Amino acid sequence: MKSKKILEIFSIISTLFILNFVFAVTGNAVNVDADYITIYSGEQKNIKIDVENNENFDIEDVSIKLVLDDLPFTTIGSSEKEIDEIEEDEDESITFTIKTSTDIIPGDYNLPYIITFTNAEDENETYEKSGNFGIRVSAKTEIDFAVEARGETTEQGIIGEKGRISLEVINKGVGNLKAVNVEIFPQGFELLSQESAYLGTINADDSDTVSFDVVFRSAEPKLSAKIDFKDFDNKEQLMTIEKPLKIYSKEQALELGLIQESKTQFYIGVVIVAIILWIIFRKISKFRKKKRNNRG
Repeated sequence: MKSKKILEIFSIISTLFILNFVFAVTGNAVNVDADYITIYSGEQKNIKIDVENNENFDIEDVSIKLVLDDLPFTTIGSSEKEIDEIEEDEDESITFTIKTSTDIIPGDYNLPYIITFTNAEDENETYEKSGNFGIRVSAKTEIDFAVEARGETTEQGIIGEKGRISLEVINKGVGNLKAVNVEIFPQGFELLSQESAYLGTINADDSDTVSFDVVFRSAEPKLSAKIDFKDFDNKEQLMTIEKPLKIYSKEQALELGLIQESKTQFYIGVVIVAIILWIIFRKISKFRKKKRNNRG
């Protein structure tokens, strides 16, 4: 008697296990496929999800829910959508609208979902399946530039004198800039150093500066530059800029008190005058001495 009960219990457990296995295999015959999209920080976008019924029966009461609780995404509208029925070997699609947080870190993300459905031929057969699909959060390129012209020994550049031109590349975006290279084309100045410089990687919310040794030749020089780099998605980008530079003539610099007038020539003149006066004094002294000797 006891052996018979044990056998019945074992039979029930085995049946449940087999049914669960069959249900699991059956549920896996429903495929969920989503568009692979690229989205940016703070942006909202639609995602189309296709549900394909590869079962050997129709399914109904199909529900798909996005599980975004621990992710920097929100849904605009409901996070759960329903499809009344999908016939055997047919597919249907639904669309979710998602929005990224403004402080999201760019990269690849997997969005989890849960799908449930019922066998249209037997409402007691319900199935649940979980999975995920990928999307990419990219970073828009935001670059600013700052230029400065300085003299070799002064804070301002002066025509005809040596100086230095500096170009600051400012990465205002949320993604890194890679393989940054700067090449300049002189306009109104003579380049003393190399015309190009490699900066490498400029991290998000950071900057890097490159300087060039020059001689200023014009009152209105311009910094014309070409900047090439790879963006967050590793795509090659090229930007060109043209920035005016503020340069002064020596006369303007003196008038504005930017530089002090050199007194070298004055000192040289004083020395020359002193030498001339000394020579004259010596000659007069010799003449007077000779005259006194002749009288004696």
